Amino acid sequence: MSDTQPTVVLVHGAFADASSWNGVIPLLEAKGLTVTAPPNPLRGIAIDSAYIKSVLAQIDGPILLVGHSYGGAVITNAATDAPNVIGLVYVAAFAPDDGEVLGAVTPESKDSVLNSALAPKQYPMNGATKTEFYIDPPKVREAFAGDLPDKDIALIAATQRPISELAFSDVNGPPAWKRLPSWAVVATGDKAAGADLTRSMAQRAGATITEVEGSHVIMISQPQQVAKVIMEALARVGAGAMAGAR
Repeated sequence: MSDTQPTVVLVHGAFADASSWNGVIPLLEAKGLTVTAPPNPLRGIAIDSAYIKSVLAQIDGPILLVGHSYGGAVITNAATDAPNVIGLVYVAAFAPDDGEVLGAVTPESKDSVLNSALAPKQYPMNGATKTEFYIDPPKVREAFAGDLPDKDIALIAATQRPISELAFSDVNGPPAWKRLPSWAVVATGDKAAGADLTRSMAQRAGATITEVEGSHVIMISQPQQVAKVIMEALARVGAGAMAGAR
């Protein structure tokens, strides 16, 4: 194990930006940890994982990589050949296997209602027209953020970033969880990714699972619980990491 304190890299999911980690970041920084939350382009598995992989390659020292929701699929692909990533944490997140397509597996969730809440729109890409998805604003509470105050739900509805259809049609590659220790926070009230699907994916990945009562945006509603799991992961991946965090 390295004696160098890991950098914690937080990757957000669909309909969001890096500010979705605003409650978690101060809790980790209070422990002396270095934290960064890069933008996830939300343009498809291939594009997004390549971008995050480039971010990882420019960080010196070991990395604990954390992904929320669709960000879990991104880190699963981005970390496959990233030698400085020492562990993965999935927060209400997808952890796909090699050859899986999110658009094929997400309808299998009996807990998720997200598909019925999506509103398709169009955007240009390389001279062609592609489809991207928003959440219909009146459905944000039911499908995405049911345990947040009304004012926060209104902000999410107004500021959400759309996700490309390519996120659901791109084929996932060899998963990093096959070589790395993994942890997972399963939000039991998750109606976006679906608690049943994130749980089964975490079990398949051999992740250490913590179940927390809350919605899909558990890192916003219960940042202390998410930060606790991240700290537990750091404690496991290297004693040197925790020595630097005290």
